[in-house]
This record gives sequence, structure tokens and C-alpha cells, in this order.
Amino acid sequence: MTASASPHRPLAEALLEYIDASPTPYHAVAETVALLKASGFSELKEEDAWSPKPGARHYVVRNGTSIVAFVTGTRPPEETGFKIVGAHTDSPNLRLKPHPAYEKNGYGQLGVEVYGGVLLTTWTDRDLSLAGRVMVQRRQGPAEPRLVKFDRPLLRIPQLAIHLNRNVNDQGLVLNKQSHLPPVFMMAEKSQVTDKTLRQLVSKAVKCKPEEILSQDLMLFDTQPSSFAGAEEEFLFAPRLDNLASCHAALRALVDAPKKDASTRLVVFYDNEEVGSETAQGGGSPFLKDTLERLAMQSKQPREAFLRAVAKSLFISADMAHAVHPNYADQHDIRHMPLLNRGPVIKSNAGQRYATDGETGARFELLCKKAKVAVQKFVMRSDLACGSTIGPITAANLGIRTVDVGNPMLSMHSVREMAGAHDHADMVRVLKEFFRPE
Repeated sequence: MTASASPHRPLAEALLEYIDASPTPYHAVAETVALLKASGFSELKEEDAWSPKPGARHYVVRNGTSIVAFVTGTRPPEETGFKIVGAHTDSPNLRLKPHPAYEKNGYGQLGVEVYGGVLLTTWTDRDLSLAGRVMVQRRQGPAEPRLVKFDRPLLRIPQLAIHLNRNVNDQGLVLNKQSHLPPVFMMAEKSQVTDKTLRQLVSKAVKCKPEEILSQDLMLFDTQPSSFAGAEEEFLFAPRLDNLASCHAALRALVDAPKKDASTRLVVFYDNEEVGSETAQGGGSPFLKDTLERLAMQSKQPREAFLRAVAKSLFISADMAHAVHPNYADQHDIRHMPLLNRGPVIKSNAGQRYATDGETGARFELLCKKAKVAVQKFVMRSDLACGSTIGPITAANLGIRTVDVGNPMLSMHSVREMAGAHDHADMVRVLKEFFRPE
């Protein structure tokens, strides 16, 4: 079978398109909304009154970077519980400071902050650009958000030549976050580099006057398109696989699921997971809890209905997992070495950095069995620190049974990551099984 004829190919292609359209959480939510609208979902506002009917398909957006989408069940939530898949829209990157532009030694540069656990060296010598959100005020009206994305290379963080850093290959590249990361933006010989210079460029892109831009949330991204790779195109090379791959898998499972089910089915994609989730739109916020409570309010005893519904629910926390690296296999527990293209991974940790327990792990494994998808297991080496996800945070906030899962990948938190081309379709199949009527 050729790579183009693979049954996994169409979903992998759709994933790469989704990623390339989503250089920031703002764009990821906008792209998610577009796919939801195309499948008959309509928007609800948090500030409005809700009265969703059985089988209704809606979504709610918070701050432009987090979103909940749901299909209401034909029976009350207290009778069936909720079926929920969660992921996150943000990825580690470099973000512009409020006053970023300055001149140094004849170059115009932009000051940046590090967002999340970035593999800093991977951002050097790349064709970088800018994307994000700007707030625009026109004719004394309220400020309006505008998305911006420059599709051409604008920036570069050039490495120091080896002639001036002879020990770099033996001692590694050490980058000072303040001094070494500001990208080169322009030559400054003929013009003064100020914030106005950047604002003029952005204003042309969003079609407004420079003085109408009140604030900006701009971040760097790699302009190289996502791609299939490998001898048989069995790999995906792309930015932000962690964790837009999980968002896309959950989204496809929800929109492709049967329209009617007794249970209410939801997906929630949070921002700010990479910096701890403790924000108004992060996993530590009441965003999901508020949504679930409102969906239970049709009952005569809404608080009781909400508590009963949560007790009957399952939350699948979907976040990418660590595949074994062939050159660093000693960093893995020898009996827990996930491989690319071998199916989704159930993640567990005795210190509760992942929320999986025996019961919830078994429930996900049964879903894989029904979907005829292989499943893998991951636990960190006992002498290494373990990362975490929205899983334990959600479990603690809601008291909901939770399992942490994810597809295996390499180069996690790099500017350009690597995953298996077959795994995405397998995860979609499992999540579809989760959303299937029982």
C-alpha cells in the first residue's frame, strides 16, 4: 500500500492543515470554531442565559484562547453523566514584550519572553514570523480583537558562528533568555527602530491605523509548513503537535459522532497549560465546571443534578506522550517505551502527576479494544521528575474520574516536533468510540 493510499492519511492531512492554520491559541480556537460551525454548532455566550434542548450542538469561547463544545444528551445529565475529552491550545514559544522594538549595533530587534518549557536552541536559525491578537479601537467604540498572522519570514535568531564559539559542539549551546533570544527584525541604518515601526507593520495586516492598536498579544512561530516524512511517509514533522494533535482528534471525534446520544458529550480545550493552568481560561479555572453546572440547571434540583452527573462522568485528558528516543533510550523505564505508530499511550504516575488509576485506565483500554486499536503504557523512570497535564487539575477541581492519555511523539517542546502518521487516526477512532451511544 502506498503512503497516499493509507487509510490513516486523510486524517493526518487534516491535522497538518489544522496545525498550519493555528500558529497561536487564538488561531487554534478560531480554526476550531470554523470546523464546529461547518458541522452545525452555534455559539453560546457566557454572559447570556442558556436553555439548550436535547441534541443541541453549541460551543462557548473564553478569552479567544479556550473553548468548550458540546452536544446535549437526550436524557438529563444526572441520569447518564458527561463524556468529556480535554486538551490544550497553547504550546511553548517566544512572545513579544509590551514594548519590544529597539535598536542595537545597527540592527532592529524585538524583545521576547519565554512561554513554557521551550527547547530554546531549536528556535535559532529558523525562518520565524509573528502571529497573535491585537486590540483595535475605532471611532471611540469598544476595543475589538483582530487576529494577525504574517505568512512570510520576518525574524531570525542567528546563532554565533562556530569560529567565535569553538566549544559549542562539545559543551552545548547555552542561551541567555534576555540577551541571546531577541530576534533580528530589520536593519536600523536608515530608520529609527521603535514600537511604532512594528505597529505600522501590524496595522497594515489588520487594516487599521497604527494609533488604533491599543495592545497586542504577539508570538513567534516557525513558517516552515508541516509535512509527512520518512522512507514511507510514516512520520509527521510539524510544530505544536503538543497539543494541537489532541485538540484535533477530540474535535473530529465530537463532530463525527452520532448526532443523538443519551449522554451529553463535550470537548474542552484550555489555554495556559504550559505555564501551570492557573488562569481565567486555564485548566485551573472554573470554565468547564461552570459549563457543566449550566447544563444541569434544567433539573428541578440543579445542584443535586450537577453533583450526580459528575459522579457518573469520565474525563479523558488527552496530551501528547513521550515516545522512546532511539539515541537516549536509557532515559525511559525499560518496560515502558512507547513507539510511534503503535497506538495511543495511557500515562500513569504514583505521585499523581497524571490522574490515571486502575479503573479509568481500564475504561480507556476497553475503548481501544472496541475500536481495534493497540494501546501502550507509559510511566517515567523513578529517578526522573514527571511532567503533568490538565488531568490531575480537572480531577481535583471537579472530583471527576480521569484518565491521562496521549499519542507518542519525539522532540516534544521543540520548535518542530515529530509524531507517527498513523497514530492520529487511531486516537480519533478511540475517542469516537468514547462518544458512541452505549
